Amino acid sequence: MKAKKIYQQLYFQVIIAIAAGILLGKFYPELGEKMKPLGDGFIKLVKMIIAPVIFITLTLGIAHMTDLKKVGRIAVKAMIYFFTFSTLALIIGLIVGNILQPGHGLNIDPATLSGDVSQYQQKAHDSTLTGFIMNIIPETLFSPLVGENILQVLLVAILMGIALVLTKEKSQKVTDFLQDMSTPVFKIVHMLMKLAPIGAFGAMAFTIGKYGLHSVLNLIFLVGTFYITSILFVVLVLGSVAWYNGFNIFKLMFYLKEELLLVLGTSSSESALPGIMEKLEKAGCSRAIVGLVVPTGYSFNLDGTNIYMTLASLFIAQALNIHLPLEKQLMLLLVAMLSSKGAAGVTGAGFVTLAATLAVVPEIPIAGMTLILGIDKFMSECRALTNVIGNSVATVVVANWEKQLDKTQLQYCLDYPNEIEKKLEV
Repeated sequence: MKAKKIYQQLYFQVIIAIAAGILLGKFYPELGEKMKPLGDGFIKLVKMIIAPVIFITLTLGIAHMTDLKKVGRIAVKAMIYFFTFSTLALIIGLIVGNILQPGHGLNIDPATLSGDVSQYQQKAHDSTLTGFIMNIIPETLFSPLVGENILQVLLVAILMGIALVLTKEKSQKVTDFLQDMSTPVFKIVHMLMKLAPIGAFGAMAFTIGKYGLHSVLNLIFLVGTFYITSILFVVLVLGSVAWYNGFNIFKLMFYLKEELLLVLGTSSSESALPGIMEKLEKAGCSRAIVGLVVPTGYSFNLDGTNIYMTLASLFIAQALNIHLPLEKQLMLLLVAMLSSKGAAGVTGAGFVTLAATLAVVPEIPIAGMTLILGIDKFMSECRALTNVIGNSVATVVVANWEKQLDKTQLQYCLDYPNEIEKKLEV
């Protein structure tokens, strides 16, 4: 099989598309704003295939397991991992916010704040624990397959997979059908990924055209602090976890370069979900692990969002000259820990969880969110990238814990990522 030339590589096409989008948005902002449908349309196309990918992957993964206790054990281990590193991300955001103090010196009077953050307040208010749990239960058995709620798809897939195991002798045809169905479904994923450069171009042109590069300059310290903190978290924390489990974080990121560039271009972690799941399975992680850990992590393992929450909360307090003693900061940490889980699956979850957190910490006015409303878009790319990398590492780690990781295959994929790319496209 001939190696592709660089201009034929998807990651190169996405890089060029992102650069073109930035230039168009910078020099022709009105035209850049009109490119929004290209980005939105691509994300809608990808969302269209997410539910079938998760359902088929997880259902078949469980159906092929003879010991159902393993499913419960995987779920418990995944949740322990999610809770540990999500909390660590919150703590790191708190520490960096106190050391660098990005909001110090702005001296903004709370009475002068303006801007509408009511939609985020309302969503945060609606995100109760009871409402969250009830929202996991779908209207019908198959309605999640035509909806957008990942947690509902997970519930139905788990139930279907367990049912197939318990009725194995009579339901083998159903398992075979789903196995056959997986081939055209993932072929659709490959077809849609061909449109990734168009989607990345449209999304980036709109972002720069609407918000402009200049709007980020006066708050560049906060954005820079957030990016540096996220990079250090990925390299030092996740890198150490990867090293301890026998793989290189940088090689994993290079292996997933197309998906990460897609996230960078579209600011949407969902745009990379199907590709991430397929590549991690090809890299030696068992289908059951991939099907359970990746989608669950999209709701419960939001490392980038958690760093953002504590860092943004402290920035607002510092900018308004509000002193938060240690006990108030610890309370902020505990509230953020809960609200980050309660808003799982909510559109605009980063800003929603911030609103939910500030609502319980009366010392910081929710109106302070208007200070970062304009630059939130510039931080969403880093949030999404950190979340995706965190979930990818979590999947490999949990697979290793469960001894359901083919380490030879993983090493081959990380050493020869382009070879795997060619095989996936056949």
